[in-house]
Order: sequence, then structure tokens, then C-alpha cells
Amino acid sequence: MTSVHGITFDCANASAVARFWSEALGGRLSPDASKDAAVLEVDTDVGPLRLVFRKVPEGKYVKNRVHLDMVTDDFDFECARLLSLGAVRLNDVALFNARWTTFADVEGNEFDLIDGLENEGS
Repeated sequence: MTSVHGITFDCANASAVARFWSEALGGRLSPDASKDAAVLEVDTDVGPLRLVFRKVPEGKYVKNRVHLDMVTDDFDFECARLLSLGAVRLNDVALFNARWTTFADVEGNEFDLIDGLENEGS
């Protein structure tokens, strides 16, 4: 059987992006994190999630093909907290009974924050 081991982010400065995600999600950042490579282990409701950050020579040019979806019960607070960590708000969406905001992290990687309260009972 094959299983997912983790998710890898290509970046210019692995430790800077890993620190952003460490603050955003909590978890354990590898003590040997550097500009070249870093690993973040995050506990989730379904088990640990391993995020790997690797320095690559090329920059980011287009929208991510894969992104993280995060859900929160305190949407406004979490939006403000992510912005204070250096995230950039890209788009606010309200569709049917759901709302979410698309952000970019400190190197432009997109991710969504979903309002958990809006989705109750859906």
C-alpha cells in the first residue's frame, strides 16, 4: 500500500517559509532548519502532517497547482493572525453556505482559510 508521507514546498529560503508555517499551524520545526532545507511536523485531527521545505534555484511564476486548506472556528481572528505573520490576502469568496479567503505565504504560496462556522450543518 502507498501512503502520503508529506507535502513539499519549493522555496527560495526554506527556513523563512518553514517558520511562517510553524507559526501558522504550530508543530515541531526541525532544529537543523536552514535556508536550504527544513521539516515541520504538525499534529492534525487525522494524524501527523509532515511539511518539507526545499530551496530551489527558480522563483515562483504561476499559481500553485496544489495548496493547503485550513479551517477555523474564529475566522476573523485567524485572518488577522495570518496577516500579522506576513500572509497576504488574495481573494475573499462567499459561495452557497461557505466562505473562505485565499492567502499567500511569505514567498507567495497560496492557501485557503475556511470559515468552519459557515459550514456547520452543510
